[in-house]
Amino acid sequence: MRSAPLLPPIPALRAFEAVARLRGVSRAARELLITQSAVSHHVRKLEQDLGVTLFVRHARGMDLTPAGERYYDTVGRAFALIADGTAALASEANAVVRISVLPSFAAHWLAPRLGRLRKAHPTLTVELDPSLDAADLRAGRHDLAIRYGGGVWDGVDATLLMTERLTPVAKTGSTLADLPLLITRKAFDWTLWSAAAGFDFAAARKVQLTDYNVVAQAALQGEGVALGRLRMMGSALEQGVLTAPYDLVLETREAAYWIVIASGRRPSRAASTVIDWLRSEAAD
Repeated sequence: MRSAPLLPPIPALRAFEAVARLRGVSRAARELLITQSAVSHHVRKLEQDLGVTLFVRHARGMDLTPAGERYYDTVGRAFALIADGTAALASEANAVVRISVLPSFAAHWLAPRLGRLRKAHPTLTVELDPSLDAADLRAGRHDLAIRYGGGVWDGVDATLLMTERLTPVAKTGSTLADLPLLITRKAFDWTLWSAAAGFDFAAARKVQLTDYNVVAQAALQGEGVALGRLRMMGSALEQGVLTAPYDLVLETREAAYWIVIASGRRPSRAASTVIDWLRSEAAD
């Protein structure tokens, strides 16, 4: 077990720091809300404990000795560090981090994990804004976004969260030849998988749906073949509800989830905490 550090009494250090900074016992007493005699007592006791003279006393007041100057530099920096840490902790308490995110990613991956975030960081509040449209992060209404794609968008800095794993899926027992492809408005991931598999995507029958949540539900109901995003639909395969008829599972940075912030904007301490947590969850 580590032994406790040898420290003078905190009231004595506070009195010393205040006298040295304010250059006077009376001013230090007013700031600390104690009497001048109490301040003087604390300083004298500190000098006795240290075995060092910290002040030269004269009719006009008190001046720091060379040793006192050196000690004030150390004590002053220590108190400043404590003050900065206290302010940072206070600003983080009850902080709200607003995240723009695709509804499907929010529902299938992020929301089920928020309990772990609350347990790890109980003072943080995360507000999810599920939307199919890319949020304008420069407007300041969101602290960060999670986007799906290739990681290149104007006006933002993107950091890879995790790649998706792509393969077509359909309800177990379905006849694939009778089913259309279920696609969203931006079917770029279907295009990526088809190119890698040598599949004629252009000639296939398709049904366009608004959101991947709807695509996933339609596939579960046997209404078509979805391009399975296994980070979100893998459990349905494991349970045998869906089947993956092709061997190829494509994993590429062109179809990945990215943590996105406005270009040139440094995230807040609370947002940085959430970003670190997201990356840890993705790594697990």
